Amino acid sequence: MASLSLGHLASDLAQGAPPALLVYLKPKLGLSYTETAAVILSATLSSSLAQPAFGLLSDRRGARWLLASGVALGGLGVAFAAISPNYPVLLVLIFLSGLGIGAFHPEGAKFAGFASGERRATGMALFSIGGNAGFALGPLLASAAIAAWGLGGGLVLALPCLAAAAVLAVEGRQLERMVPDRDESNRGPVDADRPGALAVLVTIATLRSVAYFGLFTFVPLWEVAKGNSPGEGTRLLTYLLGAGAVGTVFAGPLADRLGRRPVVFVSLLATIPLIFVYVLVGGAVGTAAAILSGATIVSTFGVTVVMS
Repeated sequence: MASLSLGHLASDLAQGAPPALLVYLKPKLGLSYTETAAVILSATLSSSLAQPAFGLLSDRRGARWLLASGVALGGLGVAFAAISPNYPVLLVLIFLSGLGIGAFHPEGAKFAGFASGERRATGMALFSIGGNAGFALGPLLASAAIAAWGLGGGLVLALPCLAAAAVLAVEGRQLERMVPDRDESNRGPVDADRPGALAVLVTIATLRSVAYFGLFTFVPLWEVAKGNSPGEGTRLLTYLLGAGAVGTVFAGPLADRLGRRPVVFVSLLATIPLIFVYVLVGGAVGTAAAILSGATIVSTFGVTVVMS
């Protein structure tokens, strides 16, 4: 599980870095807010649309190689995006990074499930902690590297991803031993597929992502627009995403004990007033609300994966 969490951390570090990069790339490339949002849309679409295809490939043939190669592509794409000479190149590199991130996640979640045993929600929470921590570290690392070495410092973002890819490649055989025997996995009663329930769950996850990626994309830019420095905006995003990692520690065990649906429902309900407070109140209270909204909105990602 440790190597899978490390891979998830590196993969989502690459996914968490673009908003911090855009704080610096927006003025350099003369981007509008619409063009800036389209960069995140490019990453999200490539990652989201690729995942079902990679998941199907994994189910049919097995695709353990996606673990290492996906993390490596995700890191290299976002690292070279930092030195993009123009907007089209930026979109292509972010798209490729998202493709790598999308390649890692289905295979990573599958192996995390194999390693979790009966405590699936807790196991997926541990796997998600790595990803949420990576989301939080991505903006921080990007901002620190750019502050030290300029936009060329963004190339540093490739290093943790390449290191994690190397670990996953070395531990390939150990990961393969986690795969259950087909005969054993087919024994006993099997629940029927529930496409209607899955459609409801996907709709909930989609709506949650609208709020999540809205905060993820525009919190740093909004802080800068209010007169704060890029570093301050990036730090707030890091705190927000870091709170999500902390929330994940509690959400998985709570879901195993109290039930998955109540935990998801309460977390989403609590997010609504917190976002309003951040937008309408501002100041220290608004900052605290933004951080807490990160905890509530991110904490149940692993729980909804188990439900699906």
